[in-house]
Amino acid sequence: MNLPTVKQLRYFVALEKHGHFGQAAQACFVSQSAFSVAIRDLERLLEVQLVDRTNKRVTITASGREVAARARDCLRGLEELVQLARSSRDPLAGKLRLGVIPTIAPFLLPKVLPALREAYPRLQLYLHEDLTQRIHEKMMAGELDLILIALPYALRNVEVMGLFDDPFRLACRENSQLLDPAHYSVEGLPQESVLLLEDGHCLRDHALSACEIRKPEQVSRFAASSLLTLVEMVDADLGITFLPQMAVASPLLKSTRIETYPLAENSVREIGLAWRRGSAFGEAFRLLGEFIRGQRAQIEGEG
Repeated sequence: MNLPTVKQLRYFVALEKHGHFGQAAQACFVSQSAFSVAIRDLERLLEVQLVDRTNKRVTITASGREVAARARDCLRGLEELVQLARSSRDPLAGKLRLGVIPTIAPFLLPKVLPALREAYPRLQLYLHEDLTQRIHEKMMAGELDLILIALPYALRNVEVMGLFDDPFRLACRENSQLLDPAHYSVEGLPQESVLLLEDGHCLRDHALSACEIRKPEQVSRFAASSLLTLVEMVDADLGITFLPQMAVASPLLKSTRIETYPLAENSVREIGLAWRRGSAFGEAFRLLGEFIRGQRAQIEGEG
């Protein structure tokens, strides 16, 4: 039986992703003519039409979509085969694709990565920053190996390793007209006084839950697209917010008039790693998690 080559599978997966012969060929670093020949050869080998071709667009057929899904599984399996062989010698060596959310990446990684590179010089860590839902989808599609996220978050078909708690702090401008932080109470917050990130950022949901904001009218109709924007609005005394400790300990609030105050002990989010259930690299991922946990504890001790 003649089988497709790895090259053919990679090319077709790229075509299904980009939906354009030229762009897919460019992504595979090959000429468009050679790329097109490889796709036609794959169709002849499988005896099925994978692509409907017109002058202006490419449409993947129903059979083509199924083939692309199976091809991704095959390529992922081959990559894991190579990585598994390498990890038997050194668990944290070779390429590792880590997805991380924007409310963690700029605050935790700069403190952890230098020590990680020193401890595991053969590790090639590729970072992808995006919202939780998107990096989870990429991980399940095989584009990422594991993700560094804030919990709780509903995830299917994954293993989760909790690393540490990240407490929330009340943040407001000094001498704010909106509240007296010395006598803070959730019930006493004025209407539309709580500024949060936009929907889609898990920090929004975690802040509402952990800080027990149960009255919708207390939340402002205006939402920020980033923590930097959120801080700018709070600094202008347009509202108050709740910031994770790791952000407060960063330069984020430098040159602002924002002060932060502790909240109840249960006002926290948990930072954790997640990977596909049953992954052959669970041992290596747990080793990475233990390293991050240890570095975080060391940072806390030095602080």
